[in-house]
Amino acid sequence: MKLASLKSGRDGKLVVVNRDLTKAASAEAVASTMQMALDHWADAEPKLKAIYDDLNAGKIEGFDFDPAECDAPLPRAYHWADGSAYVTHVELVRKARGAELPATFWEDPLIYMGASDAFIGPRDPIEMESEDWGIDFEAELAVITDDVPAGVGPAQGLEHIKLITILNDVSLRNLIPGELAKQFGFYQSKPHTAFAPVFVTPDELGDAWKDGKVHLPLHATLNGIKIGSPNAGVDMTFDFGRLISHVAKSRGLEAGTVIGSGTISNQGSKDGSCCLAEVRCLETIADGKPSTPFMSFGDRIEIEMFDADGKTIFGKIDQVVKQYHPPR
Repeated sequence: MKLASLKSGRDGKLVVVNRDLTKAASAEAVASTMQMALDHWADAEPKLKAIYDDLNAGKIEGFDFDPAECDAPLPRAYHWADGSAYVTHVELVRKARGAELPATFWEDPLIYMGASDAFIGPRDPIEMESEDWGIDFEAELAVITDDVPAGVGPAQGLEHIKLITILNDVSLRNLIPGELAKQFGFYQSKPHTAFAPVFVTPDELGDAWKDGKVHLPLHATLNGIKIGSPNAGVDMTFDFGRLISHVAKSRGLEAGTVIGSGTISNQGSKDGSCCLAEVRCLETIADGKPSTPFMSFGDRIEIEMFDADGKTIFGKIDQVVKQYHPPR
């Protein structure tokens, strides 16, 4: 099943989208918003699935689906926790600056709580005041849960995954060092996160969804040039079940919690990277300094994942970096 939210107020208007992302149908009779559906998932899921099946079978005509009209599928969430499940990426970043990777990083996930009061849609611009902030994209996967009780184990955690998607976790690289030096986490360096047009249920991924991982490449293209397409199922040190268990160690999670994988990364892969920071680290290791700049105003980033038949699964994230002029 595939679900999206059309732009409407702060929380969007929930619609069911067909498998090839060409048609949609209102979900109003079941739930007006994605959060409402997640709050009552046991009741809402089979009713939404019935609409989905009828839409795919042509029993419902629906209307043309336009990603440009989409908000983030969950426009705002109660909880957004982003991990760094690909420890090979963290190892590379530390190697580029001559720092050792603590052994505990391979045993205990890195996760921070991000801003979830406003996610943005797949075609919304990346609005930034200054290029000097070091504007970077991060192509990631995310899962969305129902209510998760505190203390769940990794296997139990997987049972609470109801939806999956891809996202662009925009990072302001030149603001990060100053924030981390305060030893209090990210804040200004993590602006709005953009999501693909649709969330999908795990069954839509078929055999590609296995062991709490998505075993498919995630493609990142900047200004028409491929930056990378590493396989999300490779080198994922902590699967989503483990991430959920970690986040829920001391408190339960509310329905609609979004948990990110962190930047997809394959060790020594020729398939490239899913963020410019990693590209720059590889250049630093090889040449002593980076040569690839961060994003500039007017740059266009596209992020997409395809199934084994080459069909888009979640739809495309397609954003342009735009200068923002704050009120003075």
